[in-house]
Amino acid sequence: MTAEDEKLKNILKRVKASGKLDEEDLKDLTYSEKDLIQTLFDEGLIEKSLSILTDLNVDNDLQIIKRKLIDSERTVFQQMKSLLKYAAIFIGLFASIYYFQMKEVPETKFQVAEDYIRLKMGGDRIQLIDQAGEYKILSTSGEIIGKQEGSNISYMADSQIDKLIYNELHIPNGKIFNLELSDGTVVNLNSGTTIRYPVKFLKGMKREVFIDGEAYFDVTNDIDHPFIVNADDVLVTVLGTKFNVSSYKEDSQVTTVLIEGSVHMANTINTENNLVLKPGMKGSWHRSEQSINMDIVDTNLYVGWIKGELIFRNSTFSTMTKTLERKYNVSIENKNKILAEKVLTANFNTNIESIEEVLNVISKIFPFNYQRKGKHILILPKPE
Repeated sequence: MTAEDEKLKNILKRVKASGKLDEEDLKDLTYSEKDLIQTLFDEGLIEKSLSILTDLNVDNDLQIIKRKLIDSERTVFQQMKSLLKYAAIFIGLFASIYYFQMKEVPETKFQVAEDYIRLKMGGDRIQLIDQAGEYKILSTSGEIIGKQEGSNISYMADSQIDKLIYNELHIPNGKIFNLELSDGTVVNLNSGTTIRYPVKFLKGMKREVFIDGEAYFDVTNDIDHPFIVNADDVLVTVLGTKFNVSSYKEDSQVTTVLIEGSVHMANTINTENNLVLKPGMKGSWHRSEQSINMDIVDTNLYVGWIKGELIFRNSTFSTMTKTLERKYNVSIENKNKILAEKVLTANFNTNIESIEEVLNVISKIFPFNYQRKGKHILILPKPE
């Protein structure tokens, strides 16, 4: 048994004896080790873990597991299958920690994980979010600073964090998620979105987040600490308000739609290129033209996604496919050039209708055939 393994075993013994977690025991552990001990304690698995460690031939079995985890030819799925024979929750947790601590992981190793919501907590520490489960978010000192419950993550306002530390949350295609920041601001995150944010907003500093994708913000009012959303080439600045920001890299525009309050929207390079939005207005930054403009809109068209609604108004099919790909976690290859330019107005709901049902409805308006294989959908060319 290595010194590292012995250290963890001794801590487990002390926790079992005292029935509690002692900050002194955790102080010399890595973030991942603290997370492991905290998880075992929360799940009531301390005694079971000790029993498993005692039964293991740790100089052989555990090292085999570690070697398998750094075998670049295996996928995550294959690795987990090789661990099943141990039938031990402790080994599963230990193995997952070693996996996520690796400095360089081949891209293929994430093929199984790509459909999971991912929380990056600094360095190489990544947590896959189970929307049916719960998880405590810890600081590097082992303090609980937030928690995940189902499809929500919330951060504590009274944590002892005294420096700017960022977490990053990635929402894959086909999912939406909710985030409550330390100031009480609530962020609804759409499919295919990544947001970077401080685990705690600090007194005297601006509240600043960074987004790639789409999110609806309900910002807690704080006149002394402006809230700033960085969305590619756009800065959206508010005090307390409700608004939607869309900044997908594949889209030609970065848009902000205001529901309540007031927001200031400006280009990051030329801040004189800016505007102030009032409720019911949409501000658009055109990437190619490097220009900004404002329109009066029906806000329901832009925030319905929170309830699973897909609302298209005079949209070309080629534009619609981008949204359908994100919302249903599929790839759509359209070989029908005539269909690509067709303009449609339609309403769907991802909570009710499958991607096949959506395509079948559209095909009744503009006839076409398609084939599906896994996540790939091929729309066939129009017969000659």
